[in-house]
Amino acid sequence: MSDPALADTGRRRLRPRRSVALVALAVSIAVAVLVIFLALGDPQRGALIGRSAVGQPAPPILGVTLTGDVFDLDDHRGRWVVVNFFATWCPGCITEHPELVTFSERHAAGDAIVVTVAFDDSPEAVRGFFERAGGDWPVLAGDVGSVPVDYGVTAVPETYIVSPRGYVVDKLVGASGVTADQLDARISALEALDDAAGTAP
Repeated sequence: MSDPALADTGRRRLRPRRSVALVALAVSIAVAVLVIFLALGDPQRGALIGRSAVGQPAPPILGVTLTGDVFDLDDHRGRWVVVNFFATWCPGCITEHPELVTFSERHAAGDAIVVTVAFDDSPEAVRGFFERAGGDWPVLAGDVGSVPVDYGVTAVPETYIVSPRGYVVDKLVGASGVTADQLDARISALEALDDAAGTAP
């Protein structure tokens, strides 16, 4: 016949183990829910996970623009290229758009250009936005392949600066987007840095 006192002692010993197991299970479930939320939740909080391209040769951007022209990033060596990741549902993208228009107009001579890569958006919605808001530069929409992942985009808006030698030299992020003055200041600083080092950017 078993001793009730010993049985009670055994039950008391099991309770802490069960509590630890339950806490561990709860933590595991919470982490899993968080991962799913980040992966499937609000795209503004980061829908993609990729390595940053800054400091590396610019990943290829090749595709047909909204106007039916072929855009190839490699064709623009020798000039600064501002690669803007954009979506019509992104408030920051809408806020920064007039600034990109200003930047593009400042550099109409061709020393710097803008290219937009639309993310998770329909070509029709993107075309309608540009018709209303302006912006006379190459726009890739629809199937843009792995370009956002290759650049390490984590949310929109994100803007990357590609140097005349074809390297990604800066990444600009922020809920309200970039400004024309900010882009010009970054490019001027990068040019000054390379002049001091005696190398072309």
